[in-house]
Amino acid sequence: AGRPRSQEASAGRVDLPGETQNENCWSDPQETNAMSNLTRYLLDDQPKPFSHYCHGVRAGSQLWISGTVGITADGHVPDDIVEQFEIAMGHLDGVLRAAGGDPRHVVKVQLFLTDIADRAKINPARERYFGEHRPASTLVEVSALVDPRMKVEIEAMAVID
Repeated sequence: AGRPRSQEASAGRVDLPGETQNENCWSDPQETNAMSNLTRYLLDDQPKPFSHYCHGVRAGSQLWISGTVGITADGHVPDDIVEQFEIAMGHLDGVLRAAGGDPRHVVKVQLFLTDIADRAKINPARERYFGEHRPASTLVEVSALVDPRMKVEIEAMAVID
């Protein structure tokens, strides 16, 4: 749904042959495997992916949201872990809502921290976002993320009917 992307909105992106697009996503009608109804989300108001991926992929009722980090669309990375987490959660929420979902549709989150002790700092923001809903969760401490200024990354899976 939505209006087709203009040439300006597509600038800097490579569009695959046969794809249908709108302002938030595209799908490949030539997919022939069991998951032929794929929708890929690449949101203009979020940072451009660091590599060859999109912000999210929906197959039927299942949505996978790529790891989101605390970087603004203009490339700013705050020093504070809580600010980074809130930005990352905003990106996650943007993909979720573009796919027609909201926090209660999230079934699993994976959280990556460069310092496991930061969990206590970000937990209040996580609880505010999810409220009474408690998705399955994995928390992992990692030695580094894609940019050395980053301290947190979160990815999610959702089921949206």
